[in-house]
Amino acid sequence: MNASAEEDEEEGPPGLPPGTPFYMTPAGYAALRAELDRLWQVERPKVVEVVSWAAGLGDRSENADYQYGKRRLREIDRRLRFLRKRLERAEVVDPAKQTRRDRVYFGATVTYARADDSEVTVTIVGMDEAEARAGRISWVSPVARALLGRRVGDVVRLRTPAGVEEIEVLAIAYPEPGE
Repeated sequence: MNASAEEDEEEGPPGLPPGTPFYMTPAGYAALRAELDRLWQVERPKVVEVVSWAAGLGDRSENADYQYGKRRLREIDRRLRFLRKRLERAEVVDPAKQTRRDRVYFGATVTYARADDSEVTVTIVGMDEAEARAGRISWVSPVARALLGRRVGDVVRLRTPAGVEEIEVLAIAYPEPGE
């Protein structure tokens, strides 16, 4: 991916106008911050040390340690740039501080019923925190967008690849302050 494509991706969340904030929970922000610190303070210095050692061995064109190390440094530096930009633009939203707990907002854990009477529970989080298997969905995902602003008992029409599905909001929960 070239630099301009990488920059374009960072203009805003997909499907939303440029300048839209990158919402994140405090835990998501802390995880990205910890990754940045680990890469900068631990991993990068180790790779720099290996590259320096390998460079001192002579012919760099056939030196696998040198070539791999340089490639790994580029990967680390690219990730560091991404993390710094993302953390700079992140808007941390603490769901525990949500005062209107009767509606679905960022950070809510929502249980909804599908047309086949199965129940699904998801937590609406930032794009970088989303993990479908763990029930954490991005606030820009179609399901989250359909649920945002809804109340218990609301029936929502959700467009899926299989067609339109109706889902009903069964429960809304937020973490308690201090959790």
